[in-house]
Amino acid sequence: MIELDYSDWLNKGAYSLNSEAKTAALTPALASLTEWHKAHCFDYKKILSAIEVPTKSYRTQADIPFIPVRLFKEFDLLSIDRAAVFKTMTSSGTSGQQVSRIYLDRYTAGIQTKTLAKLVTDVMGNKRLPMLVIDTPSVLKDRATFSARGAGILGFSMFGQDVTYALNGSMELNLPAIEAFLDRHEDQPVLLFGFTFMVWQYFCQVLQRSGATLSIPKGILLHGGGWKKLKDQTVNNAAFQAAMLACAGISRVVNYYGMVEQTGSVFMECRQGHLHTPIYSDVIIRNAADFSVMPHGEAGILETISILPRSYPGHALLTEDLGVIIGEDNCPCGRLGKYFSVIGRVAQAEVRGCSDTYDARF
Repeated sequence: MIELDYSDWLNKGAYSLNSEAKTAALTPALASLTEWHKAHCFDYKKILSAIEVPTKSYRTQADIPFIPVRLFKEFDLLSIDRAAVFKTMTSSGTSGQQVSRIYLDRYTAGIQTKTLAKLVTDVMGNKRLPMLVIDTPSVLKDRATFSARGAGILGFSMFGQDVTYALNGSMELNLPAIEAFLDRHEDQPVLLFGFTFMVWQYFCQVLQRSGATLSIPKGILLHGGGWKKLKDQTVNNAAFQAAMLACAGISRVVNYYGMVEQTGSVFMECRQGHLHTPIYSDVIIRNAADFSVMPHGEAGILETISILPRSYPGHALLTEDLGVIIGEDNCPCGRLGKYFSVIGRVAQAEVRGCSDTYDARF
């Protein structure tokens, strides 16, 4: 087993390390993971060899070798025996698209759950709230293989109680179930969870078209993913929040950024509207032309890093998103660490070019 004491990380506050302390703690942990995956994932070792990553001492998180996230759509990358696979996660994708396949053993899944709990309680507090899931229960049919939606629902529902689904099996809004849920928890704080586009299309827009409204003034909506479809409809974060207030009276709306390739490593939005990096994870903005590190305030390709992926080499991933780091250690919300925003998707030509750097020589 890799010599990485996760208990030490879990005993710290999720946003308790400043830049210097975080670099001192995170860099050696990521370096240890890199060596672990090189030793236990033959294909990962070949990838690093193909791009001529030298063996060296890493000074910062940015020195850790990264791979494009789309490689998980093209190769089976795992650092454990297949007999040890406890759960397989798949990314969301439309029919005919390739999906990522992420393999978890019990150890990695357990660490992801504990870390996610720290991040959720930072937003909600320690009390488990009644939970309304803006989705259908049928998405959880196969518990051995999860889509990104299923993984998110299962992961976050562990922190709720009286979990109720807002949609039926036909993806229709189940108003009787919702109203019964609200009656059971009248005048209590409740948690609503869903993927951004699902909440917009199957909850908010349905209520708007029908002329119905709900009263959930103590609701906290936690949502993430699917922003591209909303931006195609010219719906931004402010418009989304305004619509939730109008259709359901919800004023506390918390966006998060995450992906199935780094399950458990999510970046929560603070009340200032900034996405924050906890002590277990970080983000780096890279220039699309040469992958050099961009300074704060300048946009580029978003790289996410995390100490959680032990069963597969997903600890340093170049995403297909564009982002910008707004600042570090000085957000008015009081959390330490980098805070950033995601501003769009990388053009497909750029994505293809990034992966070709690896694919052509792998």
